[in-house]
This record gives sequence, C-alpha cells and structure tokens, in this order.
Amino acid sequence: MRLLVAGATGAFGRKHMDALDNIDGVEVTSIIGRSTEPTEKMAERRNVAHWGLDLAEGLARDDVDAAILVTPTQQHAAQAIQVLEAGKHCFVEIPMADNIEDSRRLVEVANKSGLKAMVGHVRRFNPPHQWIQNKVKADELDVQAMQIRTMFFRRTNTNALGETRSWVDHLLWHHSAHSIDLFMYQTQESISDVYAIAGPVHPDLGIYMDMGIVMRTPSGKVCNLSLSFNNEGPLGTNFRYICDNGTYTAYYDDMKTGTGEVVDVSGIDVSTNGIELMQREFLSAIKEDREPNGSVQQILTTHEVMEKIEQMVTEQIGMKA
Repeated sequence: MRLLVAGATGAFGRKHMDALDNIDGVEVTSIIGRSTEPTEKMAERRNVAHWGLDLAEGLARDDVDAAILVTPTQQHAAQAIQVLEAGKHCFVEIPMADNIEDSRRLVEVANKSGLKAMVGHVRRFNPPHQWIQNKVKADELDVQAMQIRTMFFRRTNTNALGETRSWVDHLLWHHSAHSIDLFMYQTQESISDVYAIAGPVHPDLGIYMDMGIVMRTPSGKVCNLSLSFNNEGPLGTNFRYICDNGTYTAYYDDMKTGTGEVVDVSGIDVSTNGIELMQREFLSAIKEDREPNGSVQQILTTHEVMEKIEQMVTEQIGMKA
C-alpha cells in the first residue's frame, strides 16, 4: 500500500510516521507539508522519494493509493473531499470537520466515491477501550454510566510538544468528539438527550476554554464529560466506566478496576499503540473491501450531537466559538 501523508512534520503527524514504520507492506511515497525546510528534511530523513507543498500534486501521482491527513482541523473536510475526488482512499485525523455542513458534505462525497474514508477516533482502538468493547459484545459487561475528564493547558496557541501552532484547537469540535463517539460506541446506543454549558470565549484564541456536557441514551445510560484548556496538569483524558459488573478506569493505555487493581490489556491487540492500530484498520479495510471501524459515515452522528451542543452554548453566551 503506497501512502501520501499530509502534515507529517506536525506533532501528531510525526506520531503517524513512527507508527507506519511498524506496519509491513506499507510505503510512504509522498509527504505534503506547509513549509519547505521541515518537509524536505522529513522526506530526506525518512527516505521518501517525493515531497511538496501542494496536496493536489501529491494526489496526482500514480504511486499513491491512499492518503493520511494529519493537517490543521479547519482543513480536514476540504482536503478529505479532495482526496476522495482524486480517487484515493482517505484517512483523516479527528475531527473530520469543524461544522455540520462540511461533515455532511464529506459523507455525501464518500458515499458517492465508493472509497474507504476513515476518521482518526483513536479511543476505539486504545487497548483499555477495546477491552471494554470486547466485554460489551460478549454480554459480559453493560456500561451504565461514563465519567470523562479531558484536561489540557492551552492558554497560548501551542501544540502537544509546546511548539507554536498555525491553527487553533477546539474543545467542542475536536476533544469532545473523542468522548461523544466513545460513549455511543461503548453503550451501543445513540444519544437521545444532551445538555451543555461553556465558559467565556478566550479573547485571543476565540474558543471556549471550559465546557461541561451531560448526555443520555434512550435506555438511560449517562455520560458526564468535563473539558478544559485551563488545566495546568496532569494533562490528558481520564475515563471511568461504571458497569453492571464492575467499575473500570482508563488513562491512555493504562487500565484499573474501581478499587485500583491493574487490568492487563497488553495482549488485546497486536500493538498497544492506538495510532498504529487505527492505521492497520484503515489499510485492512481497503484490502478487504469493507467499511472501516470509524468510517466518516459512522462518525456523522457524533457531529450531529456536537452541532446541537454548538447551538445550545451559542444561545447561552451569545457567541459562536
């Protein structure tokens, strides 16, 4: 499988490149970036034959079968559509769009193309969450409630490595998408009720810095989601699953019972690297000609919930972030 990677020099793009090194039968044949020097250096270091600053140029190449987009959020939908319309399979990092109109347009194009289009919802693949999903499918667990806290420190426009960003991250259209999707995925239900509040919009970044979201499924399962860009540490997302048969906590690749006993999830999949596991799923779906886990079609429901939240908080504070 010959891949184009756009955004490979960014913080998360580098993680994707490292993960691809662990997968046999894959070759990165083109790297597309935003500036010359880092893109050229990445191509030289990775021994990639082609690099450039124009996505269309890369997609026009005969040695590109699919594209992985690890670019700024605001470009995701337009670039994913561009990939599909160029006749290439597409993996786009979360979120697939930052508004409902672009989300629906992307799904429409994907449906017409007949190509594989997958979104990087890594929580579906992280071993602790896979462990819960396996138990749910085997009727060994029933998730009754989830409590999720997503905490970062983003008062300046920097990425996960502390480097200056050229675009602005978003609590709702990026970080809440992880948890909204995961709640529906693990309960195997849709969200029937949602209520949300947001703190003030940051005067420079133009985004909500704090949010609280409560969701409920038709059967009464509840999720409490708290998000902040004002948290000075520790950083990341903590999950608590309250089930009919036990309580479990997850933080990145670590999992424990509610009483603190470690749950071994090291053998859940061929790797503990969620990014690698997403890529493996994307490539397998192409080879097996099936819908990938986390397809744009599956994720549209999550974006419809986020649109409801957007409307709700906009009415509350009179400003759209």
